[in-house]
Amino acid sequence: MPFISFFTYAFVNSFTPGPNNFMALAYANKYGFKRSLPFCIGVSIGFFTIVLLSSIFNIFLVKILPSIQLALTIFGVIYMLYLAYKILTSRIETNGETDNKPKTNLLFIGVVMQFINPKAILYGITVVGTFILPYFESYLSYLLFSLLLGFIGLLSACTWSLFGSVFQKYLIKYERVFNVVMALLLVYSAISIAI
Repeated sequence: MPFISFFTYAFVNSFTPGPNNFMALAYANKYGFKRSLPFCIGVSIGFFTIVLLSSIFNIFLVKILPSIQLALTIFGVIYMLYLAYKILTSRIETNGETDNKPKTNLLFIGVVMQFINPKAILYGITVVGTFILPYFESYLSYLLFSLLLGFIGLLSACTWSLFGSVFQKYLIKYERVFNVVMALLLVYSAISIAI
């Protein structure tokens, strides 16, 4: 297995801007790093599950993906546009402190988002089909690579979340501009997935 290519591909795909990372940054900005961790863990769990399922059902998924890709893309784009709207219209309700608690289950959102995120699904199928299945045959290796890729996803989401937390005071000061930029980036992600 070409490990350098594998890790380069995994880190570039995980750490580059996308719906998971934008949402991690936005949640940390709104709720603080500690309260955004459930979302980051949810991203990791969801991605682990996608990679594991891709490893086990790769041939089936490659055959079925063309028939469900359009519906998955449309649903994913609509959901990302909804998230963009929620970010655009959200307000931080504290006076510079992060005492507010999320009103939704961020862990659940992080997990479910992976199953409607075409980028995550295509990445899971690609990394498995290119780097794992040609070199490994045991279910234990599929499990270990899934754990590794889930951990890389956790590192990525936590990094973006930490960024949102570290610059929280600055982002609160320019909350409206930040919300507009994050919403536009999600809209851009949705459009790039649709095209």
